[in-house]
Parts: sequence; structure tokens; C-alpha cells
Amino acid sequence: MRASADSSAEERLRRIELVTDTSLAHLDVNELLREILARVRDVLGVDMATVLLLDPGGEELIATASVGVEDEVRQGVRIPVGNDFAAAVLDSERAVVFDRVDDDVLISTPLQQKGIRSIVGAPMVAGGDTLGVLCVGAFGEHRFTEEDAGLVRIAADRLASVSKVGSSRAERIAATVLQHSLLPGRLPSVPGASMDGRYIAGADHGIGGDWYDVFELPSGRIGIVIGDVVGHGLLAAVVMGRLRSALRAYALDDEEPARVLHKLDRKVTYFEPDAMATVSYAIYDPVTARLEISLAGHLPPVLALPGDCGDLVKVPVDPPVGVEVSRRERRSTAVDLPEPSVLCFYTDGLIERRQQSIDVGLNSLCEAIECAPAPEVCSTVTNRLVTAASAGDDVTLLVLSRHG
Repeated sequence: MRASADSSAEERLRRIELVTDTSLAHLDVNELLREILARVRDVLGVDMATVLLLDPGGEELIATASVGVEDEVRQGVRIPVGNDFAAAVLDSERAVVFDRVDDDVLISTPLQQKGIRSIVGAPMVAGGDTLGVLCVGAFGEHRFTEEDAGLVRIAADRLASVSKVGSSRAERIAATVLQHSLLPGRLPSVPGASMDGRYIAGADHGIGGDWYDVFELPSGRIGIVIGDVVGHGLLAAVVMGRLRSALRAYALDDEEPARVLHKLDRKVTYFEPDAMATVSYAIYDPVTARLEISLAGHLPPVLALPGDCGDLVKVPVDPPVGVEVSRRERRSTAVDLPEPSVLCFYTDGLIERRQQSIDVGLNSLCEAIECAPAPEVCSTVTNRLVTAASAGDDVTLLVLSRHG
């Protein structure tokens, strides 16, 4: 009799451990979660199973996938983390059993209406991060054993791994789409000059907050932007999109680069208090071939003349946007661009390398720039500087050439 019981327990454990077997690999994340939950429900002989994921702020659990109580997902059910059930499960490293569900253990209205009587909740943890809670329950009288609780805990681990992988993949896709949608598809024509740009996503962290932008102003002058939001992933890309749109709006009201960056700084400090970005904003006048530029924590551009290596333009660097370190006014600097000449804007991913002084990268960039049309310069610079050793961070390059 004892052997039979042990065999039954081992079989249930085996079935739980196989809930993410390779036969499910073709499913998308939501379908995979629902299939796993269905198997968990069947193995445990219960009525419902639900995945509740923590929101980004960590304040609520959101019903994301469910079997037996699909209304929870359709209605977007949210449970505050301070709720008795949520708090007890999130504070535990093991599955928590509630043999009787009453008003003190409020789960959600759909569950109450279904007549839920007993539940087990287990934290979903992957890579040291708590992602949410697996909730398993029965509508009639049901005594959950320690073995049941252990199986729920194992299932929660499997679901956490699936959720984390799916979330990371979805975030990478969304960030990539957003990033490339905000990069200019075609640069405006600049009289007497050529322009070209490159964006290469880093491999270590995925899409980040690097961007460049070029636009014609009502006066006929050309706005030139390159920037880098601190951080990586979807959040950095979203902040980047907001800064890009805000800077364009401010540029229409004021053609002084320093004042535009001052307004952008106020916007970031007030509406994006946790964000920080370096930005280079310049306005180029095709008639006078003069550039006015202001730097907010960004690296100076490189100017190359015929027969010489490029050299860093002498421009004062003010604080990044989003950092209240000084009340001083931001500064703009005028730079004349003789013909022929090439001006190169870039982000730090182009010249920074691990365990190497940034000066080495800057020298390499200066040596790589020669007087040529912008597309040719972009190709030469990326071929020389963008290698496997530089693939960790985003690389952004923008070139203005007055060559031929």
C-alpha cells in the first residue's frame, strides 16, 4: 500500500516537472502559460489555476493567464500586494495554503462569484526576482496536502521561467520596433552638404536609448540631434522617444540650442525624475556654413579638414539633462565649417571599450575620419571602429560633410 502511494506521488511530481516539455515550444507565451496551467489543474485535480504577475511598480498583482476562471484575465483583475492572500504568498518562500476562503482572504470578485472555497498560492521566482504568484484553487471542499503545496511550488518555478523569458523577448521586440520607428528614415537634403547616419544595437543589453535626429526648421536652418538615455531596454527607448518629440517641439519655438536644451532639462527633471540623458543639439545654417552647438553632458563632435586627422571641437560641456547640479545657464558655441570639411557626431558606444582609456577610442575615431561624402565616412568609421569588441553597447554615428 505504501509503495503504491509513493508511486502515485512520484507520478504526480513527474507530470508537474514536465509541464514545460519541448512539445509546447511552438506555442507563444500566453498560449504556453494557459497550457501549463491546464496541466497543473489536471494533475492536482482542482478547478482553477491563475498566473498573477506583479505590475512594474510592484504594487499590484495582475491576472495574466488563467484556466477555470478566464473572466479574471478578461476583466483585468488586479489584487493589491497588501491583500492578505498576496502578502502572505509574496512574503513566503514556499506555497501557502488557505483551507477556507472568506472575506478576510479576498482574492477577486470573479473567484468569489464562482464560489472558491480553498486555494494554494506560491511565489513565482526566477533569477532571484519575484515575478508574481501562482494561485490554484477548488470551488468545493478540498484539503490541500503538503504534497499538493510542494507541487504548486514546483509549477510556480516553471511558470516563472516561462514568464521571464517571454517578458524579456516581448520587451526586446517592442523596444526594437520603437527604436527604429523613431530614427529618421530619410535625412533632409542639406544645401551644399551631405548627411548620413548609422545606428547599431548593442548585444549585451539589447536596444537602448541612443538616437539621432535631423530636421529642417521654418527658417531653413537644420536641427541636428544626437543623444543617449541612461539605461537599456524598453524603458530607455520610451524615454528616448519622449525626449526626441519634446526637443523637436522646443526647437520650433526657439532656435537657440542652449535654450532648447534648458527647456528639455526642465521637462526631464519634472516629468521624468528618474531619467537622465546626454544630448548634443546643433543648428546648421547652410547659407553661412556656420553651426551653433550646445552639449548636455555629451561628447564633443569631431571636425576633420583635408590632409589632417580629425580633432575634437572645442565646445564647453554642460550637465546632462535630468541632473540638477547647477543653476548656471547652458552655453552655445559657434563653429564655422569650411569647405571641404567633415563633422562627426557620435555616442560613447562608438569609442568606449572595456579596460581601455576613452582617449584611445577618441584617437581612433579622429584617425578614421577623412574628408569624403557622408555615406563614405560612415562606412569607413564603422568598418574600423565597430568590431566584436565594441558590440556590447549601442553605437550611433551621424556625419555632416561639406566635401564636394
